[in-house]
Amino acid sequence: MLDFSVSFFFTLVNIAVLFIVLRAILFKPVTKFMEGRTAKIKAEIENAAKERDEAKSLRLAYEEKVKNAGTEAAQLAKKTREAAEKQAELIISDAKAQAEDIIGGARKQILAERQAAFIAFRAEAATLVVAAAGRLLRRDFSDEDARAHAELVLRELGGRR
Repeated sequence: MLDFSVSFFFTLVNIAVLFIVLRAILFKPVTKFMEGRTAKIKAEIENAAKERDEAKSLRLAYEEKVKNAGTEAAQLAKKTREAAEKQAELIISDAKAQAEDIIGGARKQILAERQAAFIAFRAEAATLVVAAAGRLLRRDFSDEDARAHAELVLRELGGRR
């Protein structure tokens, strides 16, 4: 029985030494490696969560910018359209003012030409009347007589008007 107890004792001692050696050589590094790996995975998970949150906030900011860009584009188009309408109104009002100036100038010119034509007509009519009167009376009038008679006829015609 002693044999069994000594070999049992040596087996126990061998197991204890093997356990201590394996624990020092194998378990501690493996445990340390596993703890490091766990910490690295946790850090990567936290980093991924941060990046996901940042991506989400960037996406929301981008969507807001896109939404605002549409609104800004509509406002810019509205302002541009209003500016174009104002410019068109200014051009039209300037054109109307120029047309009125041209029409007013033309009316003044027509009136002046009409008055000049009327004066020329009166002068010629007076000359013709004096010439006709001279023929009827069979007498030649001097230039001064003709002028005097023409002025007299014109005054009479001017008064009847």
